[in-house]
Amino acid sequence: MYTIIGSSGLDNVVQLLVVLVIFVFVLVITILTTRFIGGYQKMQMNNRNIRMIESLRLSNNKYIGLLEVGEVFLVVGVGKDEITPIAKLTKEELPDLKEYESVSSPNMKEGFQDILDKVKRKKTK
Repeated sequence: MYTIIGSSGLDNVVQLLVVLVIFVFVLVITILTTRFIGGYQKMQMNNRNIRMIESLRLSNNKYIGLLEVGEVFLVVGVGKDEITPIAKLTKEELPDLKEYESVSSPNMKEGFQDILDKVKRKKTK
C-alpha cells in the first residue's frame, strides 16, 4: 500500500517540478525577447533625425510635445485626429533643459529618510 501512495506522491512532485521548469523557461524566453525587441526599437529610434524630447499630457487624448528635428525644436499639439504646430525654436531660444531637472533624487531621498525615521520612532514608542 505504501508503494502505491509513495509512487503517486512522487509522480505529483515530478509533475510539479516539470511544470515549474517549463514555466521558468517560458518566463526567461519572454524576458529575452522583450529585451531584444526593446533594444532593436531603441536602435531604430537613435538612427532617426526626429527625436521626442518631452511631452505633457493635457487631457485623456491631448498632448503637447517638444520634438527635435535636426537643429530645430518644434512644439506641437497632439489631439485625437490632428497634430498642430505651436512654435518653432532654435537651440538658443530653448531654455536649458537640465535646469528643469532640478528635482534631485538626494533631496527626495533625504525627505523620505526623514519620514521613515519618524515612522520608526512612532513604532518604538
